[in-house]
Amino acid sequence: MSQRTLWGIGSARAFRVHWALHELGLDYETKPVRTRTPAMETPEFQAVSPRTKIPVFQDGDLKLFESCAIVIYLARTYDSDDCRLLPTDSAGRARCDEWSYFVAMELDGTSLYVIRRHGDLPEIYGEAPAAVDCASEYFIRQIAVPDAEFSDGRPYLLGEQFTTADIFLTSVLTWAIRYGQPVPERLLAYRERTIKRPAYQSAFAACYPEQ
Repeated sequence: MSQRTLWGIGSARAFRVHWALHELGLDYETKPVRTRTPAMETPEFQAVSPRTKIPVFQDGDLKLFESCAIVIYLARTYDSDDCRLLPTDSAGRARCDEWSYFVAMELDGTSLYVIRRHGDLPEIYGEAPAAVDCASEYFIRQIAVPDAEFSDGRPYLLGEQFTTADIFLTSVLTWAIRYGQPVPERLLAYRERTIKRPAYQSAFAACYPEQ
């Protein structure tokens, strides 16, 4: 049995971790826990996730909760000559961190998560149409920032290398499309490239086994 265990399927944030694991070619065990299901109430899951959220990742004695932290940990720990999800130079890593934080905060947390909470799940978080409208407008302004990076024809966010930042950006673009947010043509083409990666395809099958 693998020392690595990922708790969580069927969610965009859990998928980020599945994707990184598949890019790096790592063996791991999947615990098929879904958001807002009875599986989250079991003593087994609550013992590893006091927050009662997915994903949760265990690597030996290490336990991590946040999807971005997990993906970056995997890259820092398991990057090799066969697959590197981080640049090797300090400036490149700083740029990768910069984009990863931008996507997580400005596009995900500040924009799309507000739309999800108050537009898609009002029965849980309450209706807030003004907040949804403001979040949508903010997303439109902020998505122009990564879009401009592709004006030089680069294949990935940092250039020729596929990195953790691409995992985060692709997941957010998929979410934006689902919620009807306008995505620039260059970013739509970029997403089409990233979702054709073999690791994306195998990770998708692992995270969404019913599809």
